[in-house]
Amino acid sequence: MKQPRITVIGSINMDLVTETPRVPAIGETVLGTGFSTLPGGKGANQAVACARLGAHVTMVGCVGNDGFGAELVQRLQEENVNVDYVEPITHTATGIASIVVENGDNSIIVVPGANHAVTPEKVRQAEAAIKQADVVLLQLEIPLAAVAEAIQIAGKYGVPVVLNPAPATALPAELLAGVAVVTPNEYELAMMLGRTPEQADDFREMMQVYSGSIMMTKGGDGAYYKQKGSNVVHQPGFQVNVVDTTGAGDTCNAALAVMMGRGADMDEAIRYAVAASALSVTKFGAQGGMPTQEEVEQFLGQMKE
Repeated sequence: MKQPRITVIGSINMDLVTETPRVPAIGETVLGTGFSTLPGGKGANQAVACARLGAHVTMVGCVGNDGFGAELVQRLQEENVNVDYVEPITHTATGIASIVVENGDNSIIVVPGANHAVTPEKVRQAEAAIKQADVVLLQLEIPLAAVAEAIQIAGKYGVPVVLNPAPATALPAELLAGVAVVTPNEYELAMMLGRTPEQADDFREMMQVYSGSIMMTKGGDGAYYKQKGSNVVHQPGFQVNVVDTTGAGDTCNAALAVMMGRGADMDEAIRYAVAASALSVTKFGAQGGMPTQEEVEQFLGQMKE
């Protein structure tokens, strides 16, 4: 099976994870049940997931010149991610995400820190890594100008781009025009198209309005997708024991990019992505639960039996 080359351009954070039976009200204190520091950031998460799924991965991003930054770079190297384009930024703290896990669901506050240093110039320095990729994978935890620059460079070399439009924001049509597949959840889809969050329930209509190819993730319900000019198709989710949903979307995006890099069609790629995502929620931590290529193939094999 082909080993695809994926270039991931995005955020690198340390996740500060607090487990609690319930989220406190304003001014209230509750006793939590656990605390961990775990490697995260949507970019780094997706890079690790791609590597575990058998891809050759290059990460482009920034960390602070601090303890968190050094640890995160080491963790990426241990996952066989190429960090030649990961730059420590002096006098800037590494990005962090404060994550509260309540009964398997999570709420997240991100402080970008060094991720703001991923500028268009930084992306241009990684042009060689973009040129040689089978797929470029992007998110929105770095400046939008850097995302636009990456899409422009990928387009110059005919490299398809998968864009995970998270955190949710409105996106210009000219930026989306350069994306091969966009991968929002229903809330991000509404925001991406300039709708209100209240319109997120009309996701099928919004998907049809969007002119390009799209995979909309919907938690345990799986994913809804369409290719340019076609109708919306539903890939149901898989029944698993949910431990922690952190990183499930990142796993799904990575798996989609890897399968596209292998030349799979949309139906096969999204079934694989939803399966990988399902496996990721059965363990704790964004990167801790990300499955290997063998685990996903074994899981899908069992589904056919």
